[in-house]
Amino acid sequence: MEKIAVLIPCFNEGKTIGKVVHDFQLALPEATIYVYDNNSTDNTVSEAEHAGAIIGSEQRQGKGNVVRRMLSDINAECYLLVDGDDTYPAENASEMCSYIIEKGYDMVIGDRLSSTYSQENKRPFHDFGNRMVRYIINTIFNSDIKDIMTGYRALSRQMVLTTPLLSEGFEIETEMTINSLDNQMKIHQIAVDYKDRPMGSISKLHTFSDGFKIVKTIFRLFRDYKPLVFFSYVSLFLILLSLCFLFPVLFEYFQTGLVPRFPTLIVCGFIILFALMLIICGIILQVQLNHHRQLRQLLNHIQTINKRKNTDIP
Repeated sequence: MEKIAVLIPCFNEGKTIGKVVHDFQLALPEATIYVYDNNSTDNTVSEAEHAGAIIGSEQRQGKGNVVRRMLSDINAECYLLVDGDDTYPAENASEMCSYIIEKGYDMVIGDRLSSTYSQENKRPFHDFGNRMVRYIINTIFNSDIKDIMTGYRALSRQMVLTTPLLSEGFEIETEMTINSLDNQMKIHQIAVDYKDRPMGSISKLHTFSDGFKIVKTIFRLFRDYKPLVFFSYVSLFLILLSLCFLFPVLFEYFQTGLVPRFPTLIVCGFIILFALMLIICGIILQVQLNHHRQLRQLLNHIQTINKRKNTDIP
């Protein structure tokens, strides 16, 4: 098993990938650098190979698919994930990996938003989207993560083995962060200097379509990891909505003793019943989720004990 593996997923990054590989070779001479191509139509593969990287590929389009392939193919004590567009500095790589290897952290986040992202980023909607996603996730999970969607992060082997990732596209970083928060993993954040893509290098992130996928991923994971809170919010919204239509009917009834709008009364009644059923579903799902977490913690504890026993064997 390798000590450090630098993972660089690529799609048409021929203009910058050679420099990125070279920079991380200098910053982490002990690391093995992998470049996985995702159906590039330019010279990405030849440039990465010429720079000395180990080449892999993933045919299913999407950054999430590539990252999952890399994490399943490669065995390492520390995984350093970085984009191939030369926007992240290699100077922070050694420090990020040291927090994984020497200090036992599960994930180290390269925080762009606390540094130069606002000045360097030429796409204002991207900056707004990053900050909106950060606010939503920190509010939902009561956390203080500075940069949710950064593509620069170090991961421990334990995290890779115990964290399921399902996203296919750019929402993979959001999923990693939410999984880490939900599993109460040890997270460290390092401010890194971000620089915009060089002239001629084109971003593959589509502001609105990918932004919609990211927001959809947030709500999906919110539902999956905090079902009681999620369904309580939905129920509260439905109850308030039904009461807005129900109050005039009740007011009329108390004034006249008549109910002239029976359809409104019936529909509002069914909506309230449906809202109460959602709360019950949330309670059941939350109990099942807590049970699953207990079993997972027990399994991780057993694996840790077995690992220590194997290490103690002469």
